[in-house]
Amino acid sequence: MSVFTPDLYYTHVTKIDMDALVERGIRHLLLDLDNTLLPRDSSDITPAVREWLASLADHGVTACLVSNNWHAHVHDVATDLGLPIVAKALKPFPTAFRRGLETLGAGAGGTAVVGDQVFTDVLGGNLLGMTSILVMPLSASDLPHTLLLRRLERFVLAGRSPLA
Repeated sequence: MSVFTPDLYYTHVTKIDMDALVERGIRHLLLDLDNTLLPRDSSDITPAVREWLASLADHGVTACLVSNNWHAHVHDVATDLGLPIVAKALKPFPTAFRRGLETLGAGAGGTAVVGDQVFTDVLGGNLLGMTSILVMPLSASDLPHTLLLRRLERFVLAGRSPLA
């Protein structure tokens, strides 16, 4: 399997089968923020995403936000959600993922990375041996370099459909 291939692929974070993850031994999540939990350039977390995040504790799963974004609003969102954050992460470089693991007191084997980008979230998680979960982006709006990478993602994901 390529380092660019996600272990799991879903249409939305709320579709992730948490029972199946727990069966795999996943007890920790490193969550991307922009276009994963909320649309880019937004601070609005939908009730469905809030409910999903709240359900993590019911499954015995902890979470940390890991975002390349560094603007004040990401810290405000993290505070609002009651989650720790590693901002200005420089994903896919391993340092930010390791900081997220340290924050949760977690090891790579029991952790999944959840995000909307193959070349940041999936690649970074796979390089460290974590389970990688790709979700479809919440918005078509993105930075110019990300839009370019989205074109390359189509080749990586060719023939692959989300599980749910």
